Amino acid sequence: MSRTTATVAASLPDHWEELVTTALLGTDRRTPPGVAPGPQAPSALLDAAAAATVRRRAGLRPARPAERLRPAPEDPRPALPPAAARRLASLLADRPGASGGGRRGTAPDLMELLPQWLQAANARGYAAPPQALPALLDAARGRTDLRPAALRFAGPRALWLARLNPEWRFALRAAPGGGSSAPDPRDPQDIRRLWQEGLFAERVTLLTALRSRDAAAARALLEETWATERAEDRLMFLDSLRAGLGPDDEDFLERALTDRSRNVRATAAELLSALPASALAARMAVRAAACVAVDRRRDVPAIVVEAPHECDAAMERDGVVAKAPAGRGERSWWLGQLVEAAPLGTWPARLGGRTPQEIVALPVGDGWQGELHAAWCRAAVRQRDAEWSRALLGEPSAPEAGGPGAVSLAERARLLAALGPGERAAWVAGFIETHGLSEAFQLLGVCAVPWAPPLGRAVVDALNIARDAGSYPWSFSGVMGLAERCLDPSEASRLDALLAVPDEPEDAAPGAGGYWSEAFQRLVTTLRLRGAMLAELAPEEPAP
Repeated sequence: MSRTTATVAASLPDHWEELVTTALLGTDRRTPPGVAPGPQAPSALLDAAAAATVRRRAGLRPARPAERLRPAPEDPRPALPPAAARRLASLLADRPGASGGGRRGTAPDLMELLPQWLQAANARGYAAPPQALPALLDAARGRTDLRPAALRFAGPRALWLARLNPEWRFALRAAPGGGSSAPDPRDPQDIRRLWQEGLFAERVTLLTALRSRDAAAARALLEETWATERAEDRLMFLDSLRAGLGPDDEDFLERALTDRSRNVRATAAELLSALPASALAARMAVRAAACVAVDRRRDVPAIVVEAPHECDAAMERDGVVAKAPAGRGERSWWLGQLVEAAPLGTWPARLGGRTPQEIVALPVGDGWQGELHAAWCRAAVRQRDAEWSRALLGEPSAPEAGGPGAVSLAERARLLAALGPGERAAWVAGFIETHGLSEAFQLLGVCAVPWAPPLGRAVVDALNIARDAGSYPWSFSGVMGLAERCLDPSEASRLDALLAVPDEPEDAAPGAGGYWSEAFQRLVTTLRLRGAMLAELAPEEPAP
């Protein structure tokens, strides 16, 4: 910088904003103070900016040092065996869509095996390798179904990382104790402070976590602020009472029946009807029993139905919706709600001491059977009554592919959920043996994993029959995908005979044989991979 320009630069004001404005407008339109217009103005402006930059940097006062980042908490759980850690890395490296988007080929879909791997690792109590945490959090961010198992496996270090990366903040909301203001579970004052001052999501998380530990304390916390909560918030908070629902909740739920919000009233009534000993359930039992009886005057006893003729204020208070949906008769609509909310224990005494199986076998007069049985179906699901679910399902080999109350596959699936895992698997296996796989997809989805041997054999045999018949193979891609995830790995050896390309019947879909061969090869490869995964997660034997 020359002596002349240095003198000019020194005379310019050290206002950074003014220098920037002059540069944006140009020295032809705005001349810097102390500089004559002309060819020297641009150079003088740049010299002034350079000098101002030096002065700003040299004169910067040191800031107060930031608090040193605390180390990540220790994870006391045992480390993964080395082979399992390598397997986890390979599963996390397989991203959705990396293989193209089709289901052709024999390579397993590794990302679909990650949920099972996480479940097995959590069951054995292993800690996640620190180097795998970023990829694990990325996978959980992209797939909400992975989050509970992934965050449980990732442990406290994942929460430490999530506070440093905004893209992983979901972990702070999803994991118990993840929020920065998470209260000490042993400090009632800390819990009450967050309940009164926290954001809605934090309050929902707090109430859910507290409900799982102390149902009465969670209900008491909700009662404190119930009258001042917004209607949509009251509905969400009330829904949290489903976990650990018990007789002690009845008084609070009874008061909620008079809530200003119709949705809140309906939810309270639904929860009360799931408590067979509640006063609401008793009131519904009286109403429903008045509508249903056995006519003993006939040669064959039959159920007769007299649906309600009106929906009075007391019924509406107990959750009965007066206005029927389009296409539904009002009386049948009211009847269905009464029967659905009445305790199932009402009916044996009301209908001649008969068992549920005997009750559903009785004919129902005047075309009311579908409505009555459908309402009993909903009641069995709500009350999780295995005996009634079993009766309404009927035999899996029935010609109508279900019991008298199961009018759709979705309803059968919900009824099956009330049965034990073994009985559920046996029923679905019998259904497949009679009706094949085309209607069984929803039913398979409610069966415990891995599938019990009878169910696994029924699925493999049905796939083999479809293959030999030259059936359109893509119709079974969903079942094949389920089989890859749900068949017991020990079934792999039974499938070796199905790996060859079969002879195609004349009426087979073009290319069906090759597809079936690929699909069975992928199934076998996946089952063997799952078997290896489980073996790798087994605790290492101590050296003798």
